[in-house]
Amino acid sequence: MLDRLISFLKNLPEAGSSRRLPSAEDPRVAAAALMFHVVNADGVLQDVEKAKLRSVLSEAYSVTGGELDALIAAGEEADREAIDLYAFTRVLKRHLDADQRLQFIGLLWTMAYADGRADELEDNTVWRIAELIGVDSRDRIAARQHIKASIAGAADGPGVNE
Repeated sequence: MLDRLISFLKNLPEAGSSRRLPSAEDPRVAAAALMFHVVNADGVLQDVEKAKLRSVLSEAYSVTGGELDALIAAGEEADREAIDLYAFTRVLKRHLDADQRLQFIGLLWTMAYADGRADELEDNTVWRIAELIGVDSRDRIAARQHIKASIAGAADGPGVNE
């Protein structure tokens, strides 16, 4: 399932010249911005979360070095400048089918558990993104349980309900 999403993400359109930061209309930037938003939801961006963000984006888009740095910078900047999540979810909803959107929610759970624990703010952020891209609660919760079970020692913080 994850392999199909990664394959899809690798085939998304390029953002143009590498001299320019990609725009938030680029689905890769929208995905990076949402991932960044999840790992930063609790206000503490840990090194392990930064590393997970880099590895997920690198694998998903087959980018490294300067191109990966540019994608991360564009995603982070887009998230900082955004007034809501809709701009990003609109782009992804337009480019991903229902199965791919569910797989993307799985990637967001991977980001939420990057530090070993999903807290209430990360949980709420994934919930809001799932709602905006049309992933229902049952599927969102199943994706969380699947990802949590695949990460040794993963736990939920206070206020996170199954």
